[in-house]
Amino acid sequence: MNNILVEVNYKKYQCKICGDLKVIASLLGLLAGYTKYSCFLCEWDSHARGTHCSREQSPHRQSLTPGTRNVIRKPLIKPYEVFPPIPYIKLGIMKNFCKGFGCEGSCNQVIMWKIPQAHFRESKEGGYIGPQIRQLFIDTKFEVVLSDKEIAGWQYFEKFSNGFLENYKAANVRDHTQDLVDSYEQLGCNTSLKMHFLFSHLDFFPLNCGDVSDEHGERSHQ
Repeated sequence: MNNILVEVNYKKYQCKICGDLKVIASLLGLLAGYTKYSCFLCEWDSHARGTHCSREQSPHRQSLTPGTRNVIRKPLIKPYEVFPPIPYIKLGIMKNFCKGFGCEGSCNQVIMWKIPQAHFRESKEGGYIGPQIRQLFIDTKFEVVLSDKEIAGWQYFEKFSNGFLENYKAANVRDHTQDLVDSYEQLGCNTSLKMHFLFSHLDFFPLNCGDVSDEHGERSHQ
């Protein structure tokens, strides 16, 4: 990773970096995998599931010191020199939503009918891309097979996606975020690192999330 930064003359241009959270973690010297302190902005305990949706904010990281809080090497960039990976955030929310269903459930049957290329594993783990999620937003048959709690979670996801993760930013985006987190908590979804960014670091996102996109990269990833 250091050789790549040297080749693109990163020190001269100081451009912001947008990529998968695994890539960002590598650049910042964090331990890979499901670690306890996986957030590079704060000391959020990802293993303490009982406090995932707590209103208390985790202490901010004062530094990325090797040997402490899952930092294993000296960071190559500064934490605030990255853009959050907007498409991956959206896909992470979708994945959390889909994990609550069984593969043979009516919800996933509708998904596989609407998106024929989604096979068994993708249907269970939410392995979709942005355009496929937008297809489900406009599909009236999808909500018919959902329970009341699932409908609430899905509608809050759609509101948040259209009101923040696209070109338009709603004035009450914080209310949308809170509703989304609360509805997912009611569904029994675990708070992933991507959900944590929305819940605790909303100000870290750019003013227009539509300016930061890696849709083509996500297609290649799939």
